[in-house]
Amino acid sequence: MNNRNKALGLLATIMLSSHAFAGDVLRTVSQDALLEATKKGADAPFVLDVRSPEEFVAGHVPGAVNVPYDQIATRLAEVPKDKDVVLYCRSGRRVGIAAQVLAQHGYTRLQHLQGDMPAWIAQGHPTETPRDAAACVAALTRGGPAHQACIAN
Repeated sequence: MNNRNKALGLLATIMLSSHAFAGDVLRTVSQDALLEATKKGADAPFVLDVRSPEEFVAGHVPGAVNVPYDQIATRLAEVPKDKDVVLYCRSGRRVGIAAQVLAQHGYTRLQHLQGDMPAWIAQGHPTETPRDAAACVAALTRGGPAHQACIAN
């Protein structure tokens, strides 16, 4: 077997194991339930968008924080352990990977937004975009919190 086929096989194994892991650990939350939960003030869940910065600035769940799935391990301090954490991406694949990393670091209150961002949009739920998309992408790409640069319109 050549190196390319080995790499593809390894990638497929990782993707399948992250999906299996996600199904075992993550509870699913509907778009309507998340929308209602976000109105609970301090008791609202922490909403974690694990998509790329470019996807995040195009539109995200109001109040969501963007930590791309491949930065989760180095940015754990930004994700609270004492709250429900609702994760979403575009298809669920990146959620599975991010949830696996979080669970390995002791996170137990993980939820997956049913249907991810496409379902959120299809349901007609509100989205936010930052006032300065370019500054937000630049800040998020650097790998740190970008709260000021990503303040919504």
